Amino acid sequence: MTPPQGPVDSSTVPRFAGPATFARIPRLDEVGRAGITVLGIPFDSGVSYRPGARFGPSRIREASRLLRPFNPALDVAPFEVVQVADAGDVPVNPFDIRSALDTIEAAALAMTSEGQNLVTIGGDHTVTLPLLRSAARRHGPVALVHFDAHLDTWDTYFGADYTHGTPFRRAVEEGLLDTEALCHVGTRGPLYGKKDLEDDRRFGFGIVTAADVYRNGVDHVAQQLRERVAGRPVYLSIDIDVLDPAFAPGTGTPEAGGLSSRELLEILRGLNGLDIVGGDVVEVAPAYDHAEITSIAAAHVAYDLVSLIALTRGRAAGPDRETREVP
Repeated sequence: MTPPQGPVDSSTVPRFAGPATFARIPRLDEVGRAGITVLGIPFDSGVSYRPGARFGPSRIREASRLLRPFNPALDVAPFEVVQVADAGDVPVNPFDIRSALDTIEAAALAMTSEGQNLVTIGGDHTVTLPLLRSAARRHGPVALVHFDAHLDTWDTYFGADYTHGTPFRRAVEEGLLDTEALCHVGTRGPLYGKKDLEDDRRFGFGIVTAADVYRNGVDHVAQQLRERVAGRPVYLSIDIDVLDPAFAPGTGTPEAGGLSSRELLEILRGLNGLDIVGGDVVEVAPAYDHAEITSIAAAHVAYDLVSLIALTRGRAAGPDRETREVP
């Protein structure tokens, strides 16, 4: 079997040169097929406050130039375990949300039709709904670990059913989620009322607040999450505003009192061993960023997502194939 094609060699092409793909991995059209595909979704028509997340994918790619091929925190070289490729961006309709959701779902289905895994970089949180539709078509209702300052289980906003605050309510209503294995992580800030929490509990979500992470520590939180979703296919959705604005100012709805980049990454790494089938990193709005702080954080989060899925695929393939391409 042909070994996976890895990132551009930084000793021959400087990191600041050449076209920006995620972590300088090859484009999908250069390798033909990949076990893990990174896909950009430049969409922000569902935001309720500051727009700009449509520019997130390109800036995350730029910030990912400095990523290197070995992940010591997870003890894996993900691009050697499986072919990883960048599929570019989905050409979504910026004027019609329903049309955009259909386009995203179709793209996700096409890119996972032969058992591949998908990691997306967005884009606002509306895009997670069609990604969950695709994941559920392949795996059945999936467990969800949702990192976010907000619940995103509201019903409507200005009468709209599909916004970045409604994806998980719609996902529960559509039967896309395993309602015995749902959790928010990092939530904080004011709500519209107690009914928000009551509805959320009714949908099946457990909540680990940002204060819980601070008081209990990352290892305890990771173990809680593992116990809640173990034995199921797991989807990870990461809104970059789960981070405190000190670590992610470039986002549309910032809330004080959030996680640090270190806390988020360590919780993610603590999920190694779960059956992680896909994930997204959303709500990077570069216009409000400075010194690429938010984009750098998002690039590292997406890199750990790729690494976790590569480990999942390596385990599924068996120890004799851990460093060979898993189609």
